[in-house]
Amino acid sequence: MLKRTPLYEAHCRLGARMVEFGGWEMPLLYRGIVEEHLAVRQAAGVFDISHMGNFTVAGPGAGAFLNHCLTNDLDRLAVGQGQYTLMCNERGGVVDDLYVFRVKPDEYLLVVNAARTRADWEWLDALVDAAPTGDGFNLRDDTDRLAALALQGPRAAEILPRVIEGGSIAGMLVAGVAELKKNQWAGFVFRGHPVGVARTGYTGEDGFELVLPAGLAEEFWTLLLAAGKACALQPAGLGARDTLRTEMGYPLYGHELSEDITPLEAGLQRFVALSKGDFVGRNALLAQAEEGLRRRLVGFRMEGRTPPPRPGMEVQDTGGRVIGRVTSGTQSPSLGTGIGMALIAAAEAVEGRPIRVVMRGRAHPAVIVRRPILSRPKPGSGGASNDSALSASKAG
Repeated sequence: MLKRTPLYEAHCRLGARMVEFGGWEMPLLYRGIVEEHLAVRQAAGVFDISHMGNFTVAGPGAGAFLNHCLTNDLDRLAVGQGQYTLMCNERGGVVDDLYVFRVKPDEYLLVVNAARTRADWEWLDALVDAAPTGDGFNLRDDTDRLAALALQGPRAAEILPRVIEGGSIAGMLVAGVAELKKNQWAGFVFRGHPVGVARTGYTGEDGFELVLPAGLAEEFWTLLLAAGKACALQPAGLGARDTLRTEMGYPLYGHELSEDITPLEAGLQRFVALSKGDFVGRNALLAQAEEGLRRRLVGFRMEGRTPPPRPGMEVQDTGGRVIGRVTSGTQSPSLGTGIGMALIAAAEAVEGRPIRVVMRGRAHPAVIVRRPILSRPKPGSGGASNDSALSASKAG
């Protein structure tokens, strides 16, 4: 039986088309994928991301444990900061990509993909016994008691303060929520309960992601929609979330990332701190870095009028030789053409190089382009908008 978020009834009242995603019944769209996509690019959209997993790791030994489990350097995080990171297996393949926030000196929140929540929990739990000796810590799954929303778009910073009384954040040394910097985490009180907010997202736009008690989700969602009406805020579903992230070249687990694809192959080496000391998968990634990559993830744009590319389609060089496969593809609402990502032979991964994508037996011309495929202003710098350094929490 599919799980439902606390906002399921609210989605149905809005006429959402519900689909299965990662074991959850989630809104694919409300009024239309293109309309919702453009609303996020031009004004604002709000997404239900309550399907994503939330783990808390707390205690004096929490930081050391997580630094052993994750690829990025957790020691760089001050309280109130977050970072994109990955879990890898011993072969260097990706168990999951995630966001980690340091919410207190000895407490961290991990936000993981919905489809990987159980696998991630089991993977972390198995590493507890092998954790570095020293101070203790607790690992807790908070997924079922929490809900999460993503408010995204160039007008997001206008909308959220209207819901948070006075625009102020309790206990933070900032003037208000609009002053949060990219990847910064803060807390405020809503109806007497703590709510976390981070300046992060998965769309390429400025925005915020909020984590709150499940019982408050529908009221907060309703207040957000009302507060954002004057700013053209729209509810947005998974369809728009996917086209938005594809335009930015952001990876989705199961497409650009898997236990057989490494962070280096996916172009995520800046989130792999090989110099920080030992972590799971480090030896394999060191060896791969020294030996050189055999394949790389690239962005591409179709040339001329073609059907949209789709995952699994064959990618060829101009001579017809197979060099890889499409991992994600769509018709870009912003660019008006087909775009996507592909994992191809490293020697062919050259920006500007022509390639061909095979659709229904016919090879269509395309060109390799830099990621992000769509250029956007940098987000969270006080008002502008998720960069190629992944101001990401994940799609699912």
